[in-house]
Amino acid sequence: MRHPTPKTQNDNLETRILHKVSRSFALTIPQLPAKLAPSVANAYLLCRIADTIEDEAGLSLDQKQQFFREFVEVVNNKFPAEQFAEELHPRLSSQTLPAEHELILNTPAVMRTFFEFSDRKQAVIRQCVENMSFGMFEFQKIQNPYGLETLSQMNDYCYYVAGVVGDMLTGLFCDYSGEIEQKREKLMHLAASFGQGLQMTNIIKDLWEDKARGACWFPRDVFQQAGFDLNGLTAAKYRPGFGEGLSTLIGFAHAHLENALAYTLLLPKHETGIRKFCMWAVGMAVYTLQNIYKTRDYTCGQDVKISRDTTRRIILVTNAAIKSNFLLKMFFHMAARGLPLPETQVYASQPAPVRISENQPGESRQNIN
Repeated sequence: MRHPTPKTQNDNLETRILHKVSRSFALTIPQLPAKLAPSVANAYLLCRIADTIEDEAGLSLDQKQQFFREFVEVVNNKFPAEQFAEELHPRLSSQTLPAEHELILNTPAVMRTFFEFSDRKQAVIRQCVENMSFGMFEFQKIQNPYGLETLSQMNDYCYYVAGVVGDMLTGLFCDYSGEIEQKREKLMHLAASFGQGLQMTNIIKDLWEDKARGACWFPRDVFQQAGFDLNGLTAAKYRPGFGEGLSTLIGFAHAHLENALAYTLLLPKHETGIRKFCMWAVGMAVYTLQNIYKTRDYTCGQDVKISRDTTRRIILVTNAAIKSNFLLKMFFHMAARGLPLPETQVYASQPAPVRISENQPGESRQNIN
């Protein structure tokens, strides 16, 4: 009997963990071409490691600074992945998903796969991980249960945790296809907005779960304009002002998803796998927004999560229409019918990169490159 090679073992491990940490990406990544899927899957797991550091309630700000910095050094091959995993894994609490415990423990295997990629792929993924880690840490310093101060801050946060992923995916798509490379400029104009549309949808859906762990990424200024103070936010009592502010956020997320549709339609029609990867995610986000808009008094993400039947319908319809820009537009606008939109065109912000310095957590670390 032939024993699996280390690479095959790594592939199997990453596939197993991916299915545990993300139902949606476990569905969409296998649709990508065989030469592209492994790098996207690996990149997602690396981003999920950063996300685990961000969300771990048992880590102090100093510890998060340490682990974000170490993780960036790991992806730059300047710090042992084994040591990073050995130091972080015992500090994860029961609030962190068992699958994320497993992911952190297997960081060395994930990194072995990463270092097998071409230099260009590594550079694209590394830039994403660095920007995400640095940006997440900046917002860890100001997170609280009462929201961010402004919509602009929320946009910046969304860029660091998801817009950079849109940029990264575009880089990987361009590395895969010279035909896509020719459209790089147009795609990059929409890429961060693609990421932000998906992220804003998740932020809105996960409001109450985030608040339970002491975080809220909603912008106070938007809700103040609607006559609601986020200091009084509670799942126990729904207030119309909250619903009005929520509608505004849904409108911005909807606008970003329209940009995500435009991004998808720029991709070559014969690249059906990449278009499915994008369109399935867009469809699931739009239907989630519809659930939230119709149930603005929701008290947990489960209240507005789309069903498996809805997911299957999204897949069936988009697959049938995947080579037709006209039909994909029609599907999107039918799915989004009735959702609010801002009065003006919306694009994602791209704030200046930040770096984690050796300063104390209370001191400013932002450096403009």
